[in-house]
Amino acid sequence: MLRRRLDYQIVTLFLGLLLGVQAFSFLLIRHSIDSNARAALRGELSQGELVFQRLLDQNADHLLQASRLLAADYGFRAAVASDDRETLASALDNHGARLNAQVALFTDTRFSLKASAGRYGSEVLGHLRRMAGEAAAGRGDPKPAILVLGGVPHQVVMVPVRAPLPIGWVVMGFRLDEGLLHDMRKLAALDVVVLQKNGQKRWRATMGTLDDADGAAVASQWSSLPAAPARASAPVGDTMAAVRVKDADYLGSLMPLNAGQDQNVSAVLLRSIDEAVAPYRRLQVGILVLTAVGVFVFALGSIITARRITTPLSTLTRLARRLGSGDFAVAMPPAGDDEIGELAEAFESMRVAVREREAEITRLAFVDALTDLPNRVQFAREVRDAATASLREGAPTCAVLLVDLDRFKHVNDVLGHETGDHLLLDVSRRLRALLQGPLDCVARLGADQFALLLHGCNLEGAQVMAARIAQALETPLTIDDHRIDLSAGIGIALCPEHATDGTTLLRRAEIALAHAKQAQLGAVLFTPDQDVTSAQSLSLLSELRVAVAASQLRLYLQPKVLLRTAEVVGAEALVRWEHPQRGLVPPMQFIPFAEQTGFIRTLTHWLLVECARTWREWADRGLMLELSLNLSARDLIDQDLPEKVKEVLALHGVDPRALCLEITESSIMDDPQRALNTLHRLHDQGLRLAIDDFGTGYSSLAYLKRLPVDELKIDRSFVMNMERDVDDAKIVRSTIDLAHNLGLKVVAEGLETAPQWKLLDLLSCDQAQGYWVARPMPKEQFPAWVRQWQKPPVMDEIRLPSAFADFA
Repeated sequence: MLRRRLDYQIVTLFLGLLLGVQAFSFLLIRHSIDSNARAALRGELSQGELVFQRLLDQNADHLLQASRLLAADYGFRAAVASDDRETLASALDNHGARLNAQVALFTDTRFSLKASAGRYGSEVLGHLRRMAGEAAAGRGDPKPAILVLGGVPHQVVMVPVRAPLPIGWVVMGFRLDEGLLHDMRKLAALDVVVLQKNGQKRWRATMGTLDDADGAAVASQWSSLPAAPARASAPVGDTMAAVRVKDADYLGSLMPLNAGQDQNVSAVLLRSIDEAVAPYRRLQVGILVLTAVGVFVFALGSIITARRITTPLSTLTRLARRLGSGDFAVAMPPAGDDEIGELAEAFESMRVAVREREAEITRLAFVDALTDLPNRVQFAREVRDAATASLREGAPTCAVLLVDLDRFKHVNDVLGHETGDHLLLDVSRRLRALLQGPLDCVARLGADQFALLLHGCNLEGAQVMAARIAQALETPLTIDDHRIDLSAGIGIALCPEHATDGTTLLRRAEIALAHAKQAQLGAVLFTPDQDVTSAQSLSLLSELRVAVAASQLRLYLQPKVLLRTAEVVGAEALVRWEHPQRGLVPPMQFIPFAEQTGFIRTLTHWLLVECARTWREWADRGLMLELSLNLSARDLIDQDLPEKVKEVLALHGVDPRALCLEITESSIMDDPQRALNTLHRLHDQGLRLAIDDFGTGYSSLAYLKRLPVDELKIDRSFVMNMERDVDDAKIVRSTIDLAHNLGLKVVAEGLETAPQWKLLDLLSCDQAQGYWVARPMPKEQFPAWVRQWQKPPVMDEIRLPSAFADFA
């Protein structure tokens, strides 16, 4: 298709341009030839007029010489003097016969006829006086004239007879015959037709080189010409016109013969246009032939040139299609040293480069660039094939073990990515060394996650391999004088016990790995109850979405009081789910699931909006309390959280200092840098921050010092046992002292007895919350409870055991 289309375009373009130029040149040449031919015709006719006039003048000179000879004859003059008319007539007759003159006469000076030897004597007399008058005006002899005598044009001359004064006139005349016209035809190649006007002022042909019919046709057409010029003084070309005779075109020129005599006799000089243009026509034919030959040669050259261009292009097109289909084996053949050859060479270079890049892309698509191990895509294929093979053989001979390194992100953050890469390379070598079967493989699935596929491996073999992996990672790694201890979580899934296809098998191994990491259990075998993506879990997520949209969530509040005065100063906001069928759903049945699936962000936003709306309602009624709500780890890594909080508070007109956001130590430790960034942005907005459940997570005084917190909440596990366990009381006292030294307010959770209140007050704890004060209640009941709340009177009667005497 390319070749045919481009061939046609090139040939058509070139031939079109050539034909256009040739056609324009031909038309221009034809117009020039026609113009030149007609100009040449006009020139020939103009020259013909001069020739014809010269012939007439020669005849007139001959006649004048003969007439002068007679006028000078002594005997003739003696006869004139003696008025011997017979002698005069005889002399005229003899002289006219010798000259073959049709007119021979003699008149006196008054133009009275004295003797005549020819016809038309009386007719001539009427013209002699005019001819003599013109001669007298010009002070010379009378000029020859063309007179129509007897309806026929005659050339007439008159010569004076002097003795020595003029005593008379000798008049001689010759009839214009066709011999003179044929002489003209021979000399100038022009046809001559003599025209004479009749009584209707129309021309009629009297003689000519053409036959009578053609002469009549010329006369007829000339008579029909509009305003045909016929003046003796007309410039050359003004008396010319085209006539048609016997299907032939002629250009004619009208030449008056008897000027001054009403111009009733003229000669039309005719030149055949076809004969004049014939040489030019042959030239045109030669040009056409030459053009045709040139077009043929040019077309042949265009086709050859187009083929030289399109043939390599067609080859390139076929190779491009093969490249498009992934076939890079065929090389581009040489195509010469011109631009097409350069294109072919460039195409060949491209083919080689694309083949190399394709090979590299294919390798990178299935191989990890750092460790040169199979990546997740390739490992998924291996697992799929192994699961299929296991099903065909009918035995549980396939196991997948996922290995996720502990604290790898910390290594990257502290020691740098180059150290992290060295660590990954060392781990990959250790795992490779553990493989036993020829079909077993190890792969790198992600940043710090590896996977092993074991063929012909049952549960016991998988557990043995997990133990070997843990043992292999026990050896510390030393990089640049840094000693790095290695450990990992391992998830195990078997085929067909846990899954019958590769995708599900790999996913369930990931689920087991997640439980191993979360519980810090080392190696965990998959069990069905771990699958949070089961149908029940999917249903729960769907129901949670409905709960938010259908307003099934409820805001519950647990009051916070000052231990010193028992004044209610705030409340912790909690979310409860009032299911239309199951009633009030306990938080532990949906909060952990929401954290695991990420839906906790939606719940946090709902709780934030409800707290803002509630605080605004209470503030309008004069109840000013601080509200606290919890943030999860997923909330802290949301970089848009500060803007979301700011928008909600602005929408409801809430003072940022009236809101306290509680965070756990573990949520901070998941991604400390992002968490710190989020907390600082929230603190800069004026929000209060608190550490929840302090003492139960990965407590770090370094992080505690860096955190922009205002409040520290002691976990309930220490508060609930402090009245019975002095060590717990000491931990609480140390925590309170630490927080106060850092300028933080302390809130105790889990206050359930009066002695706990008494002891916390002695330890200078600021606030407390728990069932002994009040259980969480719907927000609608909270304002009434605040108005009725009083410190129980039994508090003054409480006596602490002697073991706590040092705390007083």
